[in-house]
Amino acid sequence: MIYVCIATQNNAATIGLLLWKIRQIFAAEPREYQFLVADDASTDGTLDVLEPYQRALPLTVLTDDRARGYAAAVDALLREALARTDRPKRDAVVLIPGDFSVSPVALPDMLKRLDSGADIVAAEAPAPRGGFALRAVRRWAGLLLPAAARIPGLRDYFSGFYAFRLITVKLALRGRPTLLLSADGLCARAELLARTATQARQVATVTASVHASAAQRPIDQSALGLALGLRRTGRDFRAGAQSAPPGGLTPSTP
Repeated sequence: MIYVCIATQNNAATIGLLLWKIRQIFAAEPREYQFLVADDASTDGTLDVLEPYQRALPLTVLTDDRARGYAAAVDALLREALARTDRPKRDAVVLIPGDFSVSPVALPDMLKRLDSGADIVAAEAPAPRGGFALRAVRRWAGLLLPAAARIPGLRDYFSGFYAFRLITVKLALRGRPTLLLSADGLCARAELLARTATQARQVATVTASVHASAAQRPIDQSALGLALGLRRTGRDFRAGAQSAPPGGLTPSTP
């Protein structure tokens, strides 16, 4: 089973198209799948858009009465997928942004990498978005993280388009009964990769396509804010490193 998880907030303009594009991909893939969508208290009618898709697709929508942030939404999605699986070593979870900032066309390649032995597959955008300073911070994000949180060969920590073997997520959640992630926003994406990679035998990357509508969309993040956030994320990661089981990492790139 593939659990396609989408954290969304005020993505009424994109969430329906994203679901349908992924459905088309699975129509050509002989795999069972379920959609899990966590709506973070949207105010733009996102839930109204999702309602007819719940009748047409294997879709479950998780809702909350107040906004809790991206990290909490992702945490809820991962725990829901784990609660549903009875084969965590075989089943997988795919996480993709609800704003269509990346296209799902790389999904078949990501699943093939999992089939070939990878525990984590990260889809990397060909070039970071934003102004020069923000692009520089995003490109060199690994240097702002402690060595234990870096993934050799990974160039993009922020696409938000990842596939995980569920056993990797289960092990990463062990000893973290509240929230898996201490950061939020873009930094939470980097932290998610870092925490799960400690439990992974192999991490692979594929190239993601940036959706045309997202290429010109402004990013609500400053270069300084992202850099400081990464440093804080690194401190939190080091603070929890003693309780995290050691994990081997063998990078695999295309």
